[in-house]
Amino acid sequence: MSQKEIESLYTKLNTSVQLLQQEIDVSYLEALLETGENLLEGKTDNSEETLAIETVNRLNFLYQDVSLQDMEPEEIRKAFQLALLKGAKADQLQANHQMTPDAIGFIMSYLLEKIIPEETTELRVLDVAVGTANLLSTIYNSLMLKKIKVDAEGVDIDDLLLSLAAVGTALQRQTVRLTHQDVLQDLLIDPVDVVMGDLPVGYYPVDDRAKRFKTAAKEGHSYAHHLMIEQSIGYLKEGGLGVFLVPSQLFETEEASALTKFIQESSYLQGMLHLPKELFKTEHSRKSILLIQKKGATAKQAKQVLLAEIPDFKNQQAMLHFMNEVDTWKKENI
Repeated sequence: MSQKEIESLYTKLNTSVQLLQQEIDVSYLEALLETGENLLEGKTDNSEETLAIETVNRLNFLYQDVSLQDMEPEEIRKAFQLALLKGAKADQLQANHQMTPDAIGFIMSYLLEKIIPEETTELRVLDVAVGTANLLSTIYNSLMLKKIKVDAEGVDIDDLLLSLAAVGTALQRQTVRLTHQDVLQDLLIDPVDVVMGDLPVGYYPVDDRAKRFKTAAKEGHSYAHHLMIEQSIGYLKEGGLGVFLVPSQLFETEEASALTKFIQESSYLQGMLHLPKELFKTEHSRKSILLIQKKGATAKQAKQVLLAEIPDFKNQQAMLHFMNEVDTWKKENI
């Protein structure tokens, strides 16, 4: 992977965004969306004549200098991610709309690759909180490098983030079906092998809809992330895997009993891995990776649940030790 290629594409994306913003009143992310669409078309869309001819020419010159077909998908993802990060800061995106950091995406990919059967050649994957699709793209590219064909779906209620996901995945030549919808409504999606998500934390405002779920609160608003875990299990094949980014205190709150009961009835809790404290401002905001497997097919409860503290990503020796622990756990339990 070439850092030079990544930086070059990011510079062109950012320059294009700034040129667009100088002439039309749009946010950074809106201009990035238009930039991505222009790149896919190979030219600037000025059908509404909102841009000066000089700007159109400058933009087209930038686009003609981009050779996406000569870049690896991961190089494109990283460049697009840099622009998304700048846009998230410039547009002051709320916390639940922020991208999943790369290091977390790579750990989730690693765990998934360890748990799925070694003979796997195809996987149907669903991201129930796809956002800009950075997490889904990270896992997609990782699986493809392992020669595993990916059939991917993503759902999100935010139309701008979903449009950015559509552009970002298309630039990477990924085949992803995206649905603009509240994920807690009925989904027109066939069962999948893997469901994932960096789950938004907070209360779900539609109480009438929440009442349909076993994990709903008895009184008041229900936790959205509890409902999303239940919904996700419903779209898994028997024996399918769920890999979620969740609050570390997921099973320690007063509302956790219904979620715990639901998971015990429908699935096997295979792992709970706490992310490094250094990634979070407070212990309360700390997150973990939850691994669950739907009952049925050849699925079985691991003899020992994988409980671990993921070390600081910068500590290579500790990370190697952690990965060896996961290898040992797989051999003895899966």
